[in-house]
Amino acid sequence: MVYENKQNWPEKYDINKLISREDDIGKVIAGSKTSVRRNDRYADTGDEIALKDYVFIIEDVYPQQLKEVTEQDAKQEGYEDLVDYKEALTSIHHGAVWDPDQVVWVHELKGK
Repeated sequence: MVYENKQNWPEKYDINKLISREDDIGKVIAGSKTSVRRNDRYADTGDEIALKDYVFIIEDVYPQQLKEVTEQDAKQEGYEDLVDYKEALTSIHHGAVWDPDQVVWVHELKGK
């Protein structure tokens, strides 16, 4: 897979833009969302993000192809199952399709 060497990883974006949707923020605070997959990298392991009055630590960051996303991954994203997760992603990004070969960046986090 691409990005096997961390030295080839792209620059990271502003971590404060990692989780911007109110329903996702609520899921993270409630503990039902412990990972975030995005098209871009927003953090490194050990970085912190504040959501409302709560602080979360990024425990791990790594690239993953969509075809590797599992039912467990979908649940960690705060969805009932993989079908629900796929439907949510394609509806959020109007006109998007689930491309199994697309690489996304996984950001795993926990409360501080």
